[in-house]
Amino acid sequence: MKILAVESSASAASAAVWEDGKLLCEAFTNIGLTHSQTLLPLVEQILDCAQIPFSEIGCYAAAVGPGSFTGVRIGVSLVKGLAFSGHVPCVPVSTLEAMARLFTGQRANVCCTMDARCGQVYNALFAVDGDSVTRLCEDRAIAAAQLGEELAAGGHSWILTGDGAALCWECFGKSSPQFCLAPPHLRFQRASGVALAAQEVYNQQRTFSAEELSPVYLRPPQAERELKKRREQQGSGECGTKESGKDVHRK
Repeated sequence: MKILAVESSASAASAAVWEDGKLLCEAFTNIGLTHSQTLLPLVEQILDCAQIPFSEIGCYAAAVGPGSFTGVRIGVSLVKGLAFSGHVPCVPVSTLEAMARLFTGQRANVCCTMDARCGQVYNALFAVDGDSVTRLCEDRAIAAAQLGEELAAGGHSWILTGDGAALCWECFGKSSPQFCLAPPHLRFQRASGVALAAQEVYNQQRTFSAEELSPVYLRPPQAERELKKRREQQGSGECGTKESGKDVHRK
């Protein structure tokens, strides 16, 4: 059974075809173009290269977040569109778990991070032992400094990976031998990790329909946060104005 997986949760974009434990083909780009320009051509490229028609795809998988709101939506929308007409099952995969899956075959504690701006990272922790990948915490948004304190208190060694790894390395990693930075070819999100995670879920028959597939966000989009902040400020200003009016009236 062939799985077509896509990853577009951050600046890099990739697509991969996976079959019964074997990576058949993968394409990766990290050149700054929007994923609406790159993702579908990557999918078409790998299927053409591997001479695999869409009709042979038995499952679609997408990194559903956390990550860039726009990037995640593009990946999820593409998979929904491809899977919908043929009623092909879909598997949603945590972006952070997919990153940990790239370390399959090793024995390591993996700290998966994505830059969430404002000194925060999206994060999850995993213990990798050969083919076994054990989740140690749920996906979360956390301050990089707080994450460093938490990991240091545990006393274990950690591999820092993901597009937030450089931020964590500068914040707390390089000052302690407890941490090491993942090499570049394993540091960025890849569709092969999404496919590997999806294979396990598919084998457990925990798939979704195209209609059910949806992004997973750990916090509201920046536009919503800014709108809420403005409304709170406006509300505070209105109260101040009314109070000032009372004071003037009393005079």
